Amino acid sequence: MSERELREKPETRDDVYLIPQSELLKELGTNAESGLSEAEAKRRLETHGPNSIAAEAKTPAYEKLLAQFKDFTVLILIAAAIISAFTGDRIEAILILAIVIVNAILGVLQEGKAERAVEALQKMASPSARVIRGGREQRLPAEELVVGDLLHLEAGDVVPADLRILRSSNLKSEEAALTGESLPVEKDASAQLTEKTPLAEQTNMLFSATGISYGTCDAVVVRSGESTEIGRIATGLRNIDKSETPLQRNINHLGKTLGTACLVIVVITFLLGLLRHGKPMDLFLTSVSLAVAAIPEGLPAVVTIVLAIGMNRMARKNAIVKRLLAVETLGSVNVICSDKTGTLTQNEMTVREVYAGAAHYEVTGVGYSPEGEIRDLGNTDYHDNAAYRRLLEVAALCNDSSLLEDEGVYSILGDPTEAALLTFVEKSKHSIAELKQEHPKQADKPFDSKRKMMSVFVEGLEPGLVSLTKGAPDIVLDRCDFELLASGERRPLSDERRREILAENHAMAQKALRVLAFAYRPLAATDEAGAVCEDSMTYVGLVGMIDPPRSEARDAIAICHDAGIRVIMITGDHMDTAEAIARDLKLMGEGMRVVSGQELEELSDEELGAELDEIAVFARVSPEHKTRIVRLLKEHGAIVSMTGDGVNDAPALKQADIGVAMGITGTEVAKGAADMILTDDNFASIVSAVEEGRIIYSNIRKFVGFLLSCNIGEILVIFLIMTFLGPEMIPLLPVQLLWLNLVTDSFPALALGREAGETYLMHQKPRLRDEKILNREMIASISVQAIAIFLTVFAAFQIGRYFYPDQLLNAQQQVIQIADRFHFFALEGFSPSDGARSFAFVTLICAELLRAYSSRSEKSSVFQVGFFSNSTMNRAVLLSFVLLLLVLYVPAFDFIFHTIMLTDRDWLIIAVLFLLPFIAGEIFKLLYHRRERK
Repeated sequence: MSERELREKPETRDDVYLIPQSELLKELGTNAESGLSEAEAKRRLETHGPNSIAAEAKTPAYEKLLAQFKDFTVLILIAAAIISAFTGDRIEAILILAIVIVNAILGVLQEGKAERAVEALQKMASPSARVIRGGREQRLPAEELVVGDLLHLEAGDVVPADLRILRSSNLKSEEAALTGESLPVEKDASAQLTEKTPLAEQTNMLFSATGISYGTCDAVVVRSGESTEIGRIATGLRNIDKSETPLQRNINHLGKTLGTACLVIVVITFLLGLLRHGKPMDLFLTSVSLAVAAIPEGLPAVVTIVLAIGMNRMARKNAIVKRLLAVETLGSVNVICSDKTGTLTQNEMTVREVYAGAAHYEVTGVGYSPEGEIRDLGNTDYHDNAAYRRLLEVAALCNDSSLLEDEGVYSILGDPTEAALLTFVEKSKHSIAELKQEHPKQADKPFDSKRKMMSVFVEGLEPGLVSLTKGAPDIVLDRCDFELLASGERRPLSDERRREILAENHAMAQKALRVLAFAYRPLAATDEAGAVCEDSMTYVGLVGMIDPPRSEARDAIAICHDAGIRVIMITGDHMDTAEAIARDLKLMGEGMRVVSGQELEELSDEELGAELDEIAVFARVSPEHKTRIVRLLKEHGAIVSMTGDGVNDAPALKQADIGVAMGITGTEVAKGAADMILTDDNFASIVSAVEEGRIIYSNIRKFVGFLLSCNIGEILVIFLIMTFLGPEMIPLLPVQLLWLNLVTDSFPALALGREAGETYLMHQKPRLRDEKILNREMIASISVQAIAIFLTVFAAFQIGRYFYPDQLLNAQQQVIQIADRFHFFALEGFSPSDGARSFAFVTLICAELLRAYSSRSEKSSVFQVGFFSNSTMNRAVLLSFVLLLLVLYVPAFDFIFHTIMLTDRDWLIIAVLFLLPFIAGEIFKLLYHRRERK
């Protein structure tokens, strides 16, 4: 084969399923019997590379660290630190930079922890394949395969590349991970297909990473590595950029607002001071004080820590979040797009209904566990029904699959449909092992897609051999001349009974059940078993089965609806099956409808966008369809979560605001694309994660309101006191403001981040994508409390200046004497204003500590919530108060913060003052939310 021919090989074509086998083999330069030569295979491997998908490069640690400094608020803090350093306030500069660095390290550590958790979930097995090269069969690592290699596959094998089937025998492939099809797909090497055949219906093809569940085949590699269907999906994932989360937009918007306001206030203050003949350097220091007051320095660190706490809490609830900011985004989700197979359903076929001897039975239980019972829906106990007993025998013996049990956990070997029949037999209190031992199989006629039946020959049921058959109801029934009654009588099958049985089959199919018919035929010694076994049979009964919905998913969907979250099913499965599952889960409301992938193809983005609100289920969709649906939902303002486990879900998982993959059944591609992984594969866990996200956002609002009201109160204090009393009168020094913002306020703010969720959170609609943290309610609350803080601190400052000058100066003198005695550094910069500042500083801190309790709920009184019910808050307030006492009464700190020692009488006055902001906050909540209480 020439280099030019290799460049144009069918690997680059999407229609390899259409090319005749002989022409395909010629284009590939291979042989249907002996495969490629070793030399040719080696040359192709060197030319085109291994059969593997390049892993996405990991972000280096230094890039992750630098990314933490992109937040606008953090940039303002860095600028403030630089200014402080140039003005000689090195302590302030060091404190600010320390908090910025700690914040960055926390973010990197948490995301690194999540990455390690994801790596622990990944499977370490390296697949291999049976390859025929030069006429000799050998087993090679899958990554050494090349286009043109001839492979042999059997039940249990994993398909290592995209293959065109050359020869097949009763072949079935498990393609749920790629197409969403819950049942094994019948494959046929001789299938003649038409152009634009959907991936799920390309029956002469096998696709990489799917599994062989039944039969054998020989096939040729037509696409390898990143050219396979899975490879294309993985490549496409790299081209999907993650948009900013709502919290990122909110925090950045808040940072820009604060930064702009800060600059405006600083400029106004400086110019106003110059007009009043203030000293430029004093005015500059005052402006720096205002800048420090305007910025909540602790906010970035508190947000990071609270998100990290939420991340750890979610991990304990079986949800591993890979990106820190994704924790909060869950709380804003208003649309959950969910795959069906394995996510909303068990991905384990289960028998639901039985019709035998003209009697109806319901089978309970789910999955392959034999726990459940048989419920008689008429007057015939199944123990007394001969037709039911024979149906059990056919189900157990005409079966090539096995149930495996390991410490109470059941799995299967073989076809899921046959495994469901074995579970049904066990639920009916019959031992499969005993049945097979008492009635050994002598021969069989395997299932094939033309006959749509399978038969086995066993001994011991009746004299001589008996053939047992299962298959498609219409075909099996057409081959039956007799019917077995519940009494055990065998009588001719009338046309009327045929119509009744077909009506029962139709009724089951309408419920999206997969229906099988069962029959048998006693064989005479003169019968040629293989020729007559499937003619003139005796009909036994029907069995209807389905991949059932998860019971917890039904409850989770109800909670989602109550929380204003819309759930949409997006699946590659058939429309009837998808609709039946959706109705069973109560996912479809009145007027909602199902749309197929074919219909999607015919709709423009504008037409589909206009109809999105009416669609509950998308069925028979491709990976491209899923990504398109998620993209259009986002364009229409939705905050979208996509859940899934298959490779076919990966592009949509990455496109969504929050991609959620299943940790147990999920493919590695899906886990890599997702933002969150559910370690228990439980759809209901996402509801817990959404609730946790709402709690986190609610708590972020609480401490943002708490911090900003203090900052705005500080701005009012400095700006208005300087305006009214002169530019030289600075009520709070920059170092005092920094201590308040970074230390005193940060501990209670962290405690607010640990608040338990309030009951109303999951009974309200999700917030809009563009909703700001600073909404009307918060602005009103901040305004009221900032004014209360200003009035309180202004009063404290004035009391300190005019009513207690001597006492304050005496206290200051005590500090000087203590400093001299213990040889502390010389006191510089102390002035009579330090007494007034001490009053203002202590009053503001105490007001903040008490106000933190009021901030525990935006709507309810702290007395309704329980004043001391948050133990973390109690410890935080106690710690902050102890730190305040250290600043006041340890001489070394006095020199840094320019404070004096307060007396008992001073504390009594301050105690009265610091109650005012707390009372203002409680009254505001009472009045603002009074309508909601009525």
